[in-house]
Amino acid sequence: MTLLIKRSLVEQAVDQLRQRITSGTWAVGQRLPTEPELATELGISRNTVREAMRVLAFSGLVEVRQGDGSYLRTAVDPLQAVQALSRCNLEQARETRHILEAEAIGLAALRRTEEDLQGLREALGHSSEHFHADLERYVGCDLIFHQRLVDAAHNPALSELYRYFSGVVAATVHHNLSHAPRCQLVFDLHGQILDAIEQRDPDKAKALSRTLINES
Repeated sequence: MTLLIKRSLVEQAVDQLRQRITSGTWAVGQRLPTEPELATELGISRNTVREAMRVLAFSGLVEVRQGDGSYLRTAVDPLQAVQALSRCNLEQARETRHILEAEAIGLAALRRTEEDLQGLREALGHSSEHFHADLERYVGCDLIFHQRLVDAAHNPALSELYRYFSGVVAATVHHNLSHAPRCQLVFDLHGQILDAIEQRDPDKAKALSRTLINES
């Protein structure tokens, strides 16, 4: 299975904005044009511009400052890395999760703070509420929990790598849950991982993470 999705208007807008960034239209640190200005310039709706900017912010190219606009964070485009990730198959995605996610969770067990634990409990609670509900909503909640697990390692490089990889994680989870009934025992592994992190037990946290990756 190749985890590629059909190009949308948002993706086309993202491409146009990326071209402007890589061609040097805006300098790093510069405030970008407003959404209405970009919509007029690109000939698209403001909603499409807004979604495109969210994609660029998520990928690290743009920083959105509430009430102050969007600023160019870097001109180094991670698109090639993202494209490589999007072309991996299910087994390659699983291997990458073992290397990246499980090891990060081991570090999280050693480095987590009380604030991390609070955020993880909150995210797990949201996942639990939506486990038997709409699949898209559940996968979205699940991604937040897993990103917070990695963030608890307090390694910015790992967090950024996982953020780029999260689209592949979402696609694999969505694919697997679309083809098999949701299993409560598999979901319960999330809580067990959180318990191991709270107990500062990296070996147990990693072992549980690997089991979850193999089952999900």
